[in-house]
Amino acid sequence: MSGSTEAEIEAAAVTTALILEITAPVNTFYLLFAGTLVFFMQVGFAMLCAGSVRQKNVKNIMLKNLLDACGGAIGFFVCGYAFAQGGGGNKFIGSEGRWFFLQDVSLGADYISWFFQFAFAATAATIVAGTVAERCKMEAYLCYSFMLSAFVYPVVNHSIWNGDGFLSCAADPRPIFDIGMIDFAGSGVVHMTGGCTALIAAIILGPRQGRFHDSDGNVLPEPATFAAHSVSLQVLGTFILWVGWYGFNPGSTLGIIDGTGAYADQAGLCAITTTLAASMGCVSALFTDTILGIVKTGEAEYDLTFAMNGALSGLVAITAGCSVVTPWAACVIGLIGGWVYVGASKLLITLKIDDAVDAIPVHFFNGMWGCLAVGLFAEPNRTLSVYADFKHFGWFYSWGRNSGDFQLFIVQFIGILWIIGWVVATMAPFFFILNFLGMFRVDALEEEVGLDISHHRGAAYDMTGPSKEDIDELVARRATAHGKVEVPVEVTETIEQADNV
Repeated sequence: MSGSTEAEIEAAAVTTALILEITAPVNTFYLLFAGTLVFFMQVGFAMLCAGSVRQKNVKNIMLKNLLDACGGAIGFFVCGYAFAQGGGGNKFIGSEGRWFFLQDVSLGADYISWFFQFAFAATAATIVAGTVAERCKMEAYLCYSFMLSAFVYPVVNHSIWNGDGFLSCAADPRPIFDIGMIDFAGSGVVHMTGGCTALIAAIILGPRQGRFHDSDGNVLPEPATFAAHSVSLQVLGTFILWVGWYGFNPGSTLGIIDGTGAYADQAGLCAITTTLAASMGCVSALFTDTILGIVKTGEAEYDLTFAMNGALSGLVAITAGCSVVTPWAACVIGLIGGWVYVGASKLLITLKIDDAVDAIPVHFFNGMWGCLAVGLFAEPNRTLSVYADFKHFGWFYSWGRNSGDFQLFIVQFIGILWIIGWVVATMAPFFFILNFLGMFRVDALEEEVGLDISHHRGAAYDMTGPSKEDIDELVARRATAHGKVEVPVEVTETIEQADNV
């Protein structure tokens, strides 16, 4: 009997060792895959921004998106990751020395954690690019991108996601009401931080020329609309971002094997809630804008911009609670997310705040809504599968139990106030200093000509056509070789265009 017991113990030990041997590499690959999807969102942001601006500023916005990734990587390598995920017992900021420059790191699990977290930091930084497009100096952009990735974002990350953070669900004991802020994949940590930074930058930088005022400074009766130069790039960017979100949300389980199947269950739920929220946000924003248009003008028009940004709004809104809400709740969150976008977009216009790509309504306002939605819709069983021994759930579920427990909602609200307060306290003085030093906004003539020509050695597209002389010679040759022939319509149109130049 004793031999049998020893054999069973030995077999169990071998099995456990095999599971551990398999688990670490598989989870590392899972984070590599998810992190790559998140990093690929940089392509989505680049395409969306490039399509949304006028053609005279395409090279400028593309370069800024590229440098976001580069500056974010350098800042996160130097100190950003140490501040965000480094230990040391500080509830506000990480201080563990080995994470600075990754100087004492050798395990694959540590390296892949840095890569995954870097992809999130780069996302937060690139949100601002579209908002300040067409008028922001390159040097200012580089300064703010490094500042956000190396210091501002890491502090928010540490306070909510690190086990030492003062708002963290992973803290022991949990900080407020014996719970922490639930922000599973970053509606607040990533999107609110980037969106709030964008709002501050837009206010201090001011609107583009001709957006709200004429050349004499008089207020326009209706704000000018600058047409996007490529709807195709906008749609491509939107779809790429949507795909990238499947790394953003399911990937935030930080693994796929845990021995119990919980990670796999959470990842599957995240994929479903992400899909449903995006779909509902798209439909909600599109048809809400259409209905408002019918009321105002009597005509039914369907604006593609509202459909795209509505989908992105639903994605941002579900990011905080994607692992703790039910599919039906994800539909409601996405639906309201579309409404939040429509209302916030119109609010910015009323306040004469110019956001070239509507990043502030999408990321800041829907980041707030996503955090608050957790306080309403966090379902008990799903919440406990992610956060063990959690004692407070969404208010609607507490209300259904006749308890009226509102504490999770309060903590979520406190987290929102903390993010706004920290970002404003750090980035507002930073942008004011840049503006005071004349480093923030380009010259008015450079803005009018376009940043591609004034800053990047020429336009992104070669818009020159054939000369009128060459076209006349071609027509003459055809007439001589074949007798009198009818000039093709396309050639005639080209001649007329050349005459008008």
